[in-house]
Parts: sequence; C-alpha cells; structure tokens
Amino acid sequence: MAIQKPSHTFTKIHLKALHTNNFKILFALSFTVFINMFSFAQDIPKPTDSIKPAVKDSLVINAKDLIKNEAPAEKAQDTTKTDSIKPKKELLEHIVKYTATDYTSFNQKKQKLYLYNEAEIDYGDINIKSGSITIDYSTNTVYAKGILDSIGEYTQAPIFTQGSNVVEPDSIIFNTKTEKALIYNSKTEQSGGTVIAQITKKENDSVYFIHRGKYTTAEDLEDPEYYILLRKAKVVPGKKIVTGLANLFIYEVPTPIGLPFAFFPQSEKQTSGILIPSFGEQNDRGYFLQNGGYYFAISDYIDLAVLGDYYTNGSYGLRLENNYAKRYKFRGNLGFRYENLITSERGFPDYARSTVYNLRWSHSQDSKASPSSRFSASVNLGSSTYYRQSLNQINTGNFLNNTLASSVSYSKTFEGEPSVNFSVTATHSQNTNTEQINMTLPTFQGNVSRIFPFAPKVGSKKGIIQNINLQYSVRGENRIQTTDSSFFKKEMFDDAKTGFQHSIPISTNFKVFKHFSLSASTNFNETWTFKTINKVYDNLNDELITETVNGFDAFRSYNFSTSLGTTIYGMFNFKNEKKENPKIHAIRHVIRPSISYNINPAFDRYYESAEVINADGLTQADIDILQNDPSLQYSRFEGGLFGVPGRNFSSSMGISLANNFEAKVRDKDSTATEPKKIVLINNLNFSSSYNFAGDSLQWSPVRMSGGTQLFDNKLSLNFGATLDPYALDNNNNRINKFNIDNGGSLFRLTSANATMSYSLSGGKDGKGQNDSSDAALNNPEDVLPKNLDFANQQIGVDSDKDEDDDDEAEKSAFYNFKIPWSLRLAYAVNYSNSRRQNEISSHSLMFSGDIELSPKWSVGGSSGFDLKNKGFTFTQLRFERDLLSWRMNFSWVPFSARSSWNFFIGIKSNILKDLKYEKRRQPDQRL
Repeated sequence: MAIQKPSHTFTKIHLKALHTNNFKILFALSFTVFINMFSFAQDIPKPTDSIKPAVKDSLVINAKDLIKNEAPAEKAQDTTKTDSIKPKKELLEHIVKYTATDYTSFNQKKQKLYLYNEAEIDYGDINIKSGSITIDYSTNTVYAKGILDSIGEYTQAPIFTQGSNVVEPDSIIFNTKTEKALIYNSKTEQSGGTVIAQITKKENDSVYFIHRGKYTTAEDLEDPEYYILLRKAKVVPGKKIVTGLANLFIYEVPTPIGLPFAFFPQSEKQTSGILIPSFGEQNDRGYFLQNGGYYFAISDYIDLAVLGDYYTNGSYGLRLENNYAKRYKFRGNLGFRYENLITSERGFPDYARSTVYNLRWSHSQDSKASPSSRFSASVNLGSSTYYRQSLNQINTGNFLNNTLASSVSYSKTFEGEPSVNFSVTATHSQNTNTEQINMTLPTFQGNVSRIFPFAPKVGSKKGIIQNINLQYSVRGENRIQTTDSSFFKKEMFDDAKTGFQHSIPISTNFKVFKHFSLSASTNFNETWTFKTINKVYDNLNDELITETVNGFDAFRSYNFSTSLGTTIYGMFNFKNEKKENPKIHAIRHVIRPSISYNINPAFDRYYESAEVINADGLTQADIDILQNDPSLQYSRFEGGLFGVPGRNFSSSMGISLANNFEAKVRDKDSTATEPKKIVLINNLNFSSSYNFAGDSLQWSPVRMSGGTQLFDNKLSLNFGATLDPYALDNNNNRINKFNIDNGGSLFRLTSANATMSYSLSGGKDGKGQNDSSDAALNNPEDVLPKNLDFANQQIGVDSDKDEDDDDEAEKSAFYNFKIPWSLRLAYAVNYSNSRRQNEISSHSLMFSGDIELSPKWSVGGSSGFDLKNKGFTFTQLRFERDLLSWRMNFSWVPFSARSSWNFFIGIKSNILKDLKYEKRRQPDQRL
C-alpha cells in the first residue's frame, strides 16, 4: 500500500515533462505518422469482383458455396495474452483523507508529507489521530507522535484505530505497504482489561507482540494499583493473550504469585472454562473444596455451570446453574442443588447420613412476545431441612427461611365482546418447620368478562335495569396435601382431591336519594366433585365408619346480598382573619359508612343420616333415634375442595365504617404558594355483623385496623385489634351475655397487634439529613442477614458498575466528618386475651444498619432481640473495604448454631475473578 500524493504534485511533474525543444516535437510527430502508415500496410485489401468466363461450365464450383460448406477455421490463441507476470498493483487501493488544523506541507525533495496539530488520516479501516503525523513516500512509512503545548506538556498522543482495535501509544511507526508497526508505550483495552506495553510490534491487523507488558483492570492507568507483568506476550485482539513468565505486581512490588506461562482468553462472547473452587476446613468433616466446577457456554441463548463440593469425610454436594434468554421473547434461570451429608465415621454410634436437595426455577416472558398470552414460573421447592443442614456458604443467608413457595402459570385471552380468558396454574407451598406440603396440579380458571344485556348501545347506563350485569367463571383444582416423606410417591396422588366450581354472579347498582349508592347481587354456584363419602354407624363397635365413593356428583347453591353506602366529607378550618397563615390550615375527615344484608338459604337436601349396621337387638324406634342424632348427620360432599352446601339458614347484616384523616399544614419552604398536604391516619376501619337467624351470640366481634406514616413517610405504623361484646364464663367460654351486663366494659379486648418499620440515614453529601426511600419501609428483607459467600455473589465484578462521582470526591482532600450511615428497624408485638390468658404472644425487634467510615471502608450488621424470651435472634456482622480494583469482605456470625465467619479478597473484574483468596470457618453441623 502507498499513500497517495497530492494531486497538484502529479500535475506539476507532468507539465515539466512537456517543456522540450522544437526538434523533439517534430521527431515525435514524424514517428507517429510512420507508425500509422506501417499499420495501414498490414491491412487485408478489400475483395474485388473476378472476371467471369464467356462459356459456362457445369463443373465450375461456386466459391461462395465452398466457403459456406467449409467448417470455420479455429481462431488461434495469442500466446502474449496471458502473462505469468502479475500486473502491477494500483498505487492506492482506497481513497485517502487527511486533515490538520495548523498546516499541511509536502517536501518534494524528501518525498514527505507533514501534518501538524489535530492531524488525522483515514485510509480504508485505518484511522490515525495525532498531534503530528509525517508520511514518508519513499519508504511507505507513517510516523505519528504528540506535540508539546505552550507549557511544555505532551498532548495529542496518537490514537491508532484499525477495525475495532484501538491503541493509544506515545508514538507509532507504521508501514503502509506491509501494515506492520512499532508502537511505543501503548495502552490497549482487551475485554475489560488494559494492556500497557513499552514496545509493541504489530505483525498484522490481528497479531501483536509485546515486550514487558502490564495487564491490569485498574482505572488509573498512570499508576495502577496492581498489574500482571507479561515479559513476552502475544496478543490476538478479541481472542487470546499468550505469555511466558508472568507474575503479579502490587503497587510496583513484585509478589511470588505467578506462572511460568499463562493463557488469557479474550472474547466478546461467553466462553467455556474452569471455575476455581474455594477451600477450607470444617471441624467434623475435614478439609473441603466448594463451588468448583466447569462453565459451559452452550450458545448465545443458554449456558450451564456445573459446580461441586467435596469433604474429606465423604460428604459431597452438586449444583447445576443454568441461565437462558432470548431477546423480546423470554428469560429465566434454573438451579438444582443436592448434598449428601455424612456425620462422624462409619461404625461410630453417632454416624449419620442424610440427603437434601433444592430446585429453583424462574421464568419471565417479555410483554412484546405475545400480548394475548403469558407464561411465567417461580419455583422453589425441595427438602424442608435443606437451608438448615446445607454446608454450602451460599445458603447461609436463607437459614431463617421457613416457607418454600412455587407457581407456574399460563394464561390466554381471546379478545372480543365479551372477552374470554383462561389460565392454568400449578402451585406449591411448603412449611419447612412442619414439613407440610400443599400443591395444586393444576388449577384451571376460566372467565367471561362482564356483560350488560340491557345497556344502551350508545350513552351511559342509568337506572337499575340498564346496570344489570352478569359474569361467568369456572375454577377447577387438583389439590394434594402431603409431607416430605411422601413427596412424589404413590400415596401422594392417592389422596388428591379434584373438583370444579361454576359461578354466575348477577349484580346491579344505582343511586338512591342522590347521595347513596345501592348495589344488589345474587350468585349461583354449581360444584362438581369426583369423590364423595358415605358414613355408616357400627352399633356393635360404637364406631362411625367413613367410606370413599368414587364417581361424579354435584350440588348447587345460591345466595343474595345488598349493600348501601355513601361518603361524608368533613372540613375543620383553622384559617381566620387573625391568623392568615397558621401552622395548620385545615383537617379533612372522610367517612365511608356502609351497611350490607346477606341471605344464605339452607340446603338440607344435601344432608342425610348415617346408616346403622349391626342393629341386632335394636328396635325400629332405637334406630330412628340414632339416625336423628345430630352427630350422625353428614353431607356426602364433606372433605371436598369447595366445601359443603350450607345447612343452616343465615340472614345477617354487616356494618363497616372507614375513616381517613388528612391535614393541610404550612410548608417550610417559604417560596411555596400552596400548603402542604399530609396524612394523619390512613384507613381507620371498624367492622362487625349481626346474624338475624342466630339463636345466640348474634353479634360478631368488632374488628379494628388502621395505619399511618410519620416523619416524612419514614415511619410506617400499622395496628389492629379485636373487640368482643360478649362475656366469658368460669371456664373461659363465650356466653350469650354482653360483657357490660356481666360487670365489665362495653367490649372485651381479645387480641391486638402492632407493627412498625423505620428507615433513616444521614451524613450523605455532608448534610446529615435522613434520606431514605419508601421501598426500604415496605421490604422486611432489609433487616435480614445477607449472603456470606462473596465469591459467588459476583458483587462489583462489572467494571462498568455505578461509582460515586469522582468530581464530588475531588472537591475536598479531607473526608467529610459527617459519616454516611443508614438504619432499618422492624418492630412487632402481638397480644392475646381470647380466654383470659392476658399475655404477649410475640414481641420482637429486628434491626439492620450500615456505616461508611470512609469512602472505602464500610461496616454493617443485622440482628434482632426477642423481647418475650429475652434473647438475640440470628446475628451477622459485615465489614467491607473497597480496594479500587480489588474488594475485601469479612462476615461474621458470632453466636448461635450457625456461628461462622468468612474472609474474602479478590479482583472485581469478571475476567480475573478467580484471582482471589478466601478463608472461612464453616458452622458446626448439629443434627
């Protein structure tokens, strides 16, 4: 390749060649005429007519016929047409573009082109930007370097770009013909890291040879806090770095951490590779290796990590972690964990062996994939004792988890009028304390949207008739109740319950006396079941026997309800002529009273008496007495999914009262033109009911609930109570006598509860103000322990993570004395007095906080205190140090059965995350 000379240079040289004398011009013209004459003499003369003979001869052959019948002669190939010598390559293959701010100068004698100040050259996929660029046409070389500014500082260093590779050296010498280059003091980014080399030889556009290069992921390339010295290395951008002797330097101090040779994969795509395990020792299981394995980069859409744990006493664990994603379609992850735990040694009396497992699956569908259908999954199931017995540190943060829940669902909507939708859902709920498991495999739900059969086609609906509407829904379930020991065994499916329930609600609403809203509704239900029961009474053994009957059966029920409600607004103004701008402008009280009436008929036809067997010696009167015994009355639908039809007639009235208090106060901001609105009490609700059909205890307890937020929504407070109007007898049972008539108060407090969450912080930006978000108040997990396994969290491994603004840190050389901190509190108390026990059933305080001692040092912890049992809950202390390109963490559980600690120091960058040191003390296993 050669760099094109300026066009004016070619023109100048060409004109110089035409400045000759007259003799030479005359000679050239004569030579041209001679050549033209010679070329004409070689032309074939035009054919002329031959002399025809006087006498025609029949044997004379026409020359034209002979020529027509004769095969055309083959044209001879010119041997000079194909030459073994390749034609000379064009001077330039691409268009050359060059610019410079100060000047562009060409030295004809030296055949050099000079570009100065913000010089730039574009040729094909090559771009060079520099302060000074010199092009030597005689040697086909380009020399680029920076320039010195007015204060003598070296600026505008070269930036050499070829394709996607960018090199920033101090200077560069590039050969345009061979495309080789010598690069001095270069900095090249390679897949999240940077290679700093004193001398780099560019062999071609894909191979570089480096002498004494430094590979680092530090941000400060002028003074990196660490680097790996590559004494001799070969770099293939985007593919690999192969080096000889290499070792780690920390602040220019060599360390013995190194390798005689090394291979650094460099790829913009994910690649397969080994996952380095962490090691340690546990008291009763010996030495161990954890979380080591292999990562499979299957494709751009799916991957797989196979990890394992091994202990020298024979215990082992296996983990499979999978991630998958397809843009605009779906994404998810799947994980399976299995551990085989061995305690003590075989032959000893305390020898024990157990297995635990856990399966997790999360799947979400992109909303753009299918607007009318959706599939999602959130699965977490396994052994109830998994989180308590697991030896792997990644499960320590879930030690307090008492519930496992799963849900897999698919839904589909058919647009139209009315619209139809259905969903199929499989759910799972598991209590890890009781080991009770509830599953639905599956649940089917179908709905037809609301229909207004009497509504006008145009305009709004008015009156009782036009507002009549109905819906249809069907729900089917296959419900299973089992335990850990029977999970996915035959007996688990034998006890499954299956059924369907069809529901058609019909309702209407309209205004009464302008200010009241009246609604009325009736609901028709039909329930299908595939298992019923039959009860018989064995008189001889005095035993009631229940038999299961397989087969289809159904029952129908209906009810009626109506409600009347309104909204009342009350305003208390404090603004008057004397006080034009008081602190409290007004308080608004919103009351929403509501009264309802419900009728549930009695469906006696679905009830019968147990058949009496072994009735020898009994008279018919005795049998009739037994069959009329209420204890022998039953419904064959007992134990069904959707309950049994109501046997007792119910006619009840419900009363509820909802309150809301808001205030307008003077804003602290003097520039504000309107007062500030705050919530005093949010949703202070009272509710009760009265059963007209009941013969005693007709009033139900009054239930009260409420909540509010204080201190600029930093304190969230919720409370509730139950008030019983009836008294207790000497055996602490409710009696049909009001408590006030029994010498007590109007209501008897039977239960109460209160919860509080508070989140505050300070010291940020030196303001010392509480700066917390509402999300922290509503997330109880903020006060729970964190994960102890820092190596697997991959926190901060991304070099593009959010950092504090450097400009803010450079404003002052001293650290602000107002230390940033945060504190999260959760308080809960429950009171019980339903049977005169008068006790606090639970009383606890949980807290979690963090303190940033310096911009790089932070400490934190989480714990709690059981105020009833006088003891601390699960406690964890955390220490963290940001070492720029490195990260150091220490976590400690000081006491409890899970007492342990973990120390970790490693590089943040994902490419070098295996360069780490980790030391931990596992918790002693207690079975």
